[in-house]
Amino acid sequence: METWQCVKGCGACCHLDPSDRPDLAEYLTPEEMTHYLSLVGEGGWCINFDHQKRDCRIYEQRPRFCRVKPDIFEQMYGIEREEFNEFAIDCCRQQIEGVYGPDSTEMHHYNQEIIKDS
Repeated sequence: METWQCVKGCGACCHLDPSDRPDLAEYLTPEEMTHYLSLVGEGGWCINFDHQKRDCRIYEQRPRFCRVKPDIFEQMYGIEREEFNEFAIDCCRQQIEGVYGPDSTEMHHYNQEIIKDS
């Protein structure tokens, strides 16, 4: 079984373009939606994403909707804990493909890291 993990140097999840996520209102509270939209910067990237280091400048203080944890996914998306890994991995792969492409270095790196830790 594959186990979800964040892969350093990716940052695909920091591409917040709302046009890529038409269902935001289904899982964000009105306050979270306002906060989410305030984070969208140039090119749809989060204003807290460091493009050179390819990481989050506020990682420890990031909002709930940026956290990939079983309890949060259960609250936000109704995903049971036993479904978390598969769902989170699928979300990451979809986001990486949308941002960088299906044959990108980021996708290959992600898949290698997920398989390596399985």
